[in-house]
Amino acid sequence: MPTDLLAQTITAPPPPKKQNNLAFILLQTRNNLDFLRLVVILKLDISFYRGLLLKRAVEKQVLMWKDSSRRKPLIIRGARQVGKTWLVENFLARQFDSFVKIDLEKRRDIHNYFEGDLDPETILPYLELESGRIIPGKTLLFFDEIQACPRAIMALRYFYEQMPELHVVAAGSLLEFAFGEISIPVGRVQYLYMHPMTFYEYLLAMGKETMAEFMLKPPSEVAPEIQRKILSELKSYFFVGGMPECVKTYRDSNSMIEAFNVQSEILDSYRDDFSKYTPSIDITCLDSVFLNVAKSIGEQLKYTRLNAAHSGQMNHKAFDLLVKAKIIHKIPSCDPSGLPLGASANQKKFKAAILDIGLLQRLCQVPVELELKQKNLLAMYRGILAEQFVAQELLAKDGSELYYWARQARGSSAEVDYLAVRNGQIYPVEVKSGAGGSLKSLHLMLAKYSNCPEGIVLYSGTFNELPEQKIVFMPLYSATTISD
Repeated sequence: MPTDLLAQTITAPPPPKKQNNLAFILLQTRNNLDFLRLVVILKLDISFYRGLLLKRAVEKQVLMWKDSSRRKPLIIRGARQVGKTWLVENFLARQFDSFVKIDLEKRRDIHNYFEGDLDPETILPYLELESGRIIPGKTLLFFDEIQACPRAIMALRYFYEQMPELHVVAAGSLLEFAFGEISIPVGRVQYLYMHPMTFYEYLLAMGKETMAEFMLKPPSEVAPEIQRKILSELKSYFFVGGMPECVKTYRDSNSMIEAFNVQSEILDSYRDDFSKYTPSIDITCLDSVFLNVAKSIGEQLKYTRLNAAHSGQMNHKAFDLLVKAKIIHKIPSCDPSGLPLGASANQKKFKAAILDIGLLQRLCQVPVELELKQKNLLAMYRGILAEQFVAQELLAKDGSELYYWARQARGSSAEVDYLAVRNGQIYPVEVKSGAGGSLKSLHLMLAKYSNCPEGIVLYSGTFNELPEQKIVFMPLYSATTISD
């Protein structure tokens, strides 16, 4: 066992009680017992170690970036505290001989290095004064909070053009605002978008790797009792959510209260950022729109109803700023007659989801003790948590775009919750409380659009299918597997 891994396991929280990870205890003495060291050797259980490391699905993507001959500087995008910096420091940096981190929010003095010539040969000697040698091919150069220095973003194109052998990665949480101030180096950088931890990643963090692997299997191949067990575990994810610090806190403390405290801190940090968006928007309007969007997950939204104290125009502006900050996601309706779905998106008819299901329940002050008693996940908090979960999983899989269907006929209220694309085909997705019910909107859409092979109903039960109706019922957790 490597020494550094042993040190991690000694200081780490105990593994889940369901496994006996303790193999033996070795007492080693030195200098006539003056120095006593207790070394705990743990069974090499890969799920335990992966849990400690908060394994993220994007690790494969950054490794592909590292090894690519066509590599460009990488910009990791996403809201605050979704794990961008952690990914670079705790995973990607370990793949290099040396690692240099420049935090451009904390080190405002370094901005001066980017005021003149943006040639890497000019900039690197100044950076080396701060960090030591930067060796192309051996060093990972990391610009954290790069949005704080827009000219550093501009410099990335020159790193690509003049020093492509140097691995350069940048991260920032309000990048879209910085992009409005500069000329973006189109075609000279690569992007990677990070979301909160998915339910699959959450299970890995909790040391439930076997359950996580079953979750990715087609539910038709998984025994009903295992499907029910995974659904039961999903209930805790509804409240802990996928923000990495919340997941780690819950795993280490086994206390939802501690996780909720972290969620409150994250929400406070988002509110602190509101003042950075633009001086022309009322912060109370941003806060109110944020809260009302959270309370309206699954509903078609109108700007005038998001905040009665401000005009529809002001609410519209606040909504767009929150979308820009990646705190909420706009979900337009569209015509599912062909791909890409975005080509027919109706930006005036839309729903929304927020960044994370755990933040949603904390923001809305969901009565946790009461809701945890619900046996049906779809009944929890009026079904809002289930709709948010499905949106969040689909967004994590498909990037930053998600759509739904709403019938355009005057006076019609028919709509299908979400649209998923798999193998070049469009699947309507409904989030329902049970296998019963008429599913009128789903039947209507399937009849109208022959290009949709079948409808998918995500619910709190086990796999079932109705071939004659072209409908398949899948357990709610399967949301992560229904799209490419």
